[in-house]
Amino acid sequence: MADAEQLLRLIQSIPSSKAEPFKRWLAKVGYERLQEIENPELASTRTREIYRQKGYSDAWIEKRMRGIAVRDELTDEWQKRGVKEQTDYAILTAEISKATFGMTPKEYRDHKALAHPGDNLRDHMTDLELIFTMPGEASTTEIARTTDAQGVPENRQVAKAGGTVAGNARKELERKSGRKVSTEENFKEIPESRRRLEDAGADDERLP
Repeated sequence: MADAEQLLRLIQSIPSSKAEPFKRWLAKVGYERLQEIENPELASTRTREIYRQKGYSDAWIEKRMRGIAVRDELTDEWQKRGVKEQTDYAILTAEISKATFGMTPKEYRDHKALAHPGDNLRDHMTDLELIFTMPGEASTTEIARTTDAQGVPENRQVAKAGGTVAGNARKELERKSGRKVSTEENFKEIPESRRRLEDAGADDERLP
């Protein structure tokens, strides 16, 4: 019945030598966190390395990191405008997502069959899906500033407007390409599909 913080505290209190590896790991993580506070670039470097170890491509990682920066700028702007609660963040984010992709984050998770609560939706997006999350959130930030939106109701309207900017671009691309941007593919499947493409490329030099 303990949460993560309580479990870590329990580990620290265990006198057994068998707990020492966990205690050393906690000390290492704590030290790394202090380093990141002193030098935020270290956090970015470590995040990139974690994604590489999981099998993500460098191109995907760069988009993901840029998306994190855009998201941070948006949440900072919301804080300045009286949006404080996590539930309010979720409401506004859902408005952007629905206007951008036609789905709320929960619906998007279902679309990708992400049942585990620890599965981060954006970590299971394709390159193109990540690309379209950014203009929706960046547009929302810009509109909030120019209209001086305050509180959740006003920012909710701004979120819809910002998401619509990205949604219109998505629809235009889908119309011209004949393909949907939103896909059921998740990261558990992406490495395999990428491997098949790379294998095909090794056999066919005409592939880009």
